[in-house]
Amino acid sequence: MVLKHRELLLPRQKSFIPPQIPNPFIHEINLTITDKIWMLLCGLIIFPLRLVLFAIVGLAAWLTAFIIRCCVPKSSKGALTGWKRNVLKYGLGHLGRLFYFSMGFHVRIIGKPASFNEAPIFVVAPHSSFFDAIAVITSGMPSILSRIENLSVPIFGSAFIPAVPIQPVILRYPNRLDTVTWTWQGYPFLKILLMTMCQVYTTVEIEYLPAYVPSEEEKKDCFLYAANVRSVMAKYLGVPVTDHTYEDCRLMLTARHLTLPMEAGLIEFTKIRRKLNIKWDDIQKQMEAFASIADSSKGGKIGIEEFACHLKLPVSDVLRELFTLFDRNKDGKIDFREYVIGMSVLCHPENSEENIQMAFKLFDEDNDGKITEKEFGTLLQCSLGVPDLEVSSLFQDMDADQSGIISYEEFKNFFLEHPEYAKLFKTYLEHQQYYMHMLEDENEDAAQDKNNITSHKKED
Repeated sequence: MVLKHRELLLPRQKSFIPPQIPNPFIHEINLTITDKIWMLLCGLIIFPLRLVLFAIVGLAAWLTAFIIRCCVPKSSKGALTGWKRNVLKYGLGHLGRLFYFSMGFHVRIIGKPASFNEAPIFVVAPHSSFFDAIAVITSGMPSILSRIENLSVPIFGSAFIPAVPIQPVILRYPNRLDTVTWTWQGYPFLKILLMTMCQVYTTVEIEYLPAYVPSEEEKKDCFLYAANVRSVMAKYLGVPVTDHTYEDCRLMLTARHLTLPMEAGLIEFTKIRRKLNIKWDDIQKQMEAFASIADSSKGGKIGIEEFACHLKLPVSDVLRELFTLFDRNKDGKIDFREYVIGMSVLCHPENSEENIQMAFKLFDEDNDGKITEKEFGTLLQCSLGVPDLEVSSLFQDMDADQSGIISYEEFKNFFLEHPEYAKLFKTYLEHQQYYMHMLEDENEDAAQDKNNITSHKKED
């Protein structure tokens, strides 16, 4: 049976398009021999002086922050006021400037901070290193919105006023060598700190953008508000935006543990979780399953051959169509992101009780409530167009108690654990329905042609 081309059942939704940046968590510094010699000379001459000043300022800042923190109740969630606020603003503010001076930072200010009435909240980006806190100092030491875990750190606090105008603040480090950015893949933080302190100076630009006033729609939707502000800041910075988060970094480490390329874990987890309602544990299980399939492939991606081997089936038209539905960017490979989307959008919905019962009846030719290996092989050979297909290995996987027959419960459990098979057989049924529809159309056309010929003969 030759199958005609059909339209794909699942459109390539825009929301699932791969991000523009394949790995935003990697930063490499290519040092020449000249760079290394220069750093060595600066390290011998400048570094000892900076280290002493750094230690003195750091100790003074810690002591000041510790005194303030001891005077604030642990249950307090509001911004500091009174003398504590003044000590924080002026005392730590000046110490902060000395702190960055001791590391060799040269600060350029573009624009100016808005007043509290114009924009009571500053939003700073991109956050690429611990040095980014310099924006807090130049902004007049405003209260900081931070994670609850950071309450144990004395310098940090928390304050946020929702649905009010904000002022975006963007950071740039326009240096020939970027020894500031710290990512998951690249130099560790201590080396970054050492390399920065061994430069003659490090330039940082802090630009205060015009205050952003939220619309009524943005006031009602904080996520929309945040996304629009992010877009504005990205436009000024000249960089693309992605939805990668900390969970993607965790997936990177999991991928490395499973001997996959670390980039395999960069799936924009938060976006996919929000759209597909996937839990973290499910993602980890899917990565383990993906790793077992991609184990023999190069580059951590699944080709049609690995896909067929995983399903213990030969490459056929039906299998190619299923593979194409997974392969969203049409590059002939399935990466982990495509695998997660395919399993969630394509396969899991097929595992309904109705579909599983339909598939079971399809195999159970004699309607005795069980499937023999002969029945199983006959249908697969027919559906895949492979007359000499060996099905023993797949049949044994489904036959949990090794009784030589597959009960409905065994069949159902296997499909729930391997939803790709449910979609595979559903695709076969759709092909059959499509083929029968085409035959009906051809028969109708043939009958119409016959009637036309008969009519012409009568007229003659």
